[in-house]
Amino acid sequence: MYSQTTRSITVTVKPTFLEDQSSPTDDHYVWAYQVQIENKGDDAVTLRNRYWCITDSMGRVQEVRGAGVVGEQPCLKPGESFEYTSGTPLPTPSGIMSGSYEMEGPNGELFSVIVPAFSLDSPHEVARPN
Repeated sequence: MYSQTTRSITVTVKPTFLEDQSSPTDDHYVWAYQVQIENKGDDAVTLRNRYWCITDSMGRVQEVRGAGVVGEQPCLKPGESFEYTSGTPLPTPSGIMSGSYEMEGPNGELFSVIVPAFSLDSPHEVARPN
């Protein structure tokens, strides 16, 4: 698991390779990632937008931006958490994802919460010695 805290908001990510949805012979590899967003602060916050940077093992980058997560813009009161699961395909057997959430505080202030970079690993990755 990967975890990072920004301004009392802790984001924890657990990626899982989905063998049954992947087809290595077709260069199609799929991961699910479970995210928990926990408000450890004193004020309620609302997740407004997401940003993802997805990089495959060949260095190709895909950026994803959008409102909320999984169709929701959750409001987290102090001590509350929100969990969701999503996924991503890659044309390579490994990669890395990182990103951020744009949060809105009680006075309408917008701030960025870092999503820790996490590794997308599969058993199909061929190790290359230096």
